[in-house]
Amino acid sequence: MKNLRNTALGLALGIASTSAAHAQDGTELTIAIVNNGHMINMQKVAEAYTEEKGVKLNWVSLEEGVLREQVTSDTATGGGQYDIINIGMQEAPIWGAAGWIEPLEFGADYDTDDMLPAMRNGLSADGTLYAAPFYGESSMVMYRKDLADAAGVTIADNDSWTNVKAAAKAMHDPENGVYGACLRGKPGWGDNMAFVTTVVNSFGGAWFDKDYRPVLDSAEWKDAINFYVDLLGNYGPPGSEGNSFNEILALYNEGKCGMWIDATIAASFLEVDGVAYAQSPNAGNPVGANWLWAWAMAVPTGSPNSEAAHDFIEWATSKEYIKAVGNHPDFGWGSVPTGTRASTYDIPEFKAAAPFADAELAAIESAAPEATDIKPYVGVQFAAIPEFPEVGTAVAQEIAAALSGAKSVDDALEAAQDAADSIMSEAGYY
Repeated sequence: MKNLRNTALGLALGIASTSAAHAQDGTELTIAIVNNGHMINMQKVAEAYTEEKGVKLNWVSLEEGVLREQVTSDTATGGGQYDIINIGMQEAPIWGAAGWIEPLEFGADYDTDDMLPAMRNGLSADGTLYAAPFYGESSMVMYRKDLADAAGVTIADNDSWTNVKAAAKAMHDPENGVYGACLRGKPGWGDNMAFVTTVVNSFGGAWFDKDYRPVLDSAEWKDAINFYVDLLGNYGPPGSEGNSFNEILALYNEGKCGMWIDATIAASFLEVDGVAYAQSPNAGNPVGANWLWAWAMAVPTGSPNSEAAHDFIEWATSKEYIKAVGNHPDFGWGSVPTGTRASTYDIPEFKAAAPFADAELAAIESAAPEATDIKPYVGVQFAAIPEFPEVGTAVAQEIAAALSGAKSVDDALEAAQDAADSIMSEAGYY
């Protein structure tokens, strides 16, 4: 029965069920993925791919920070541990230009032009695509409208942080297990600093000045971090310095969060009723208030299974894959990977199952990764320079220390400035 079911699903996925489809029989692909819901779902959907293509898929599922460390180390040294890797917009253009990952070219049926421009541009260098987006995201407010209504507060699109804090305070009811705001606190350049950087942006701050000198001791950083520590310290769950995406998703689905400001993709996995959505808040400077990211798939240069890896990525990021998830008996249209293709947002079944769709697309399309007078680098919640992961990781530890109370905000930012300055100076920026 399993074989029959997989064969039928294979046809739905657009996988040819012919002898030619088994041309890769015996090939094994080792795939490093982040342990988020859409990636976990892919393992089940891909059973049909193995059945029809004869390609064995070895999955290495890792927590976000661990994935980044292992994939970076292996790819930079040509370790060859993985045939396909999950990377994002920070790495893809840099690694592509450096020759660490292979250019991606797909057939006409793939319809590269259907890819949302923000995703295609963010994963390309000099017009060449180096990673294909499996799902894309911005960030937005996801809040319990029932709790907000009961507390007599509203949350508007691009609301002020002052009003957001007031709403969190009004919904905060720890005696009954409800916390006003659940936000990332776990240290990591893609963990707590993803959210924190958008707060800094909205306060008018940036990571570096025009000469790429760190400006973490600026008034904008101090105001933003004081606000973040105060908001989460007073109206967040205990132990927030240990919470990232998966931890907060679990809290939200247990009914313990009044609001959550995080990746738009989270909306696909919310299981509580009465969730409403709003565009990211700001403190007078909405540019950069919502991030832009994609978890994408790339092939490390020199993979002995390069052809099979390219074929798998073409399938896993195609229109047909999205339809397969929507029609899959274990998932459905509310669980399809979003944020990558314009055509997804035109599918009636998806629109009916995804009340977050319009808010998600609006957030992605309004994200502003381009360099500006305030921030001289590309990127919203990161800086698209090779040194940023090291800088961001060092600063993340200091911000987590401030959040936990181990350091004052001033002391944490002083240490963060010193660490960032040392890294950038050693890298030869000045």
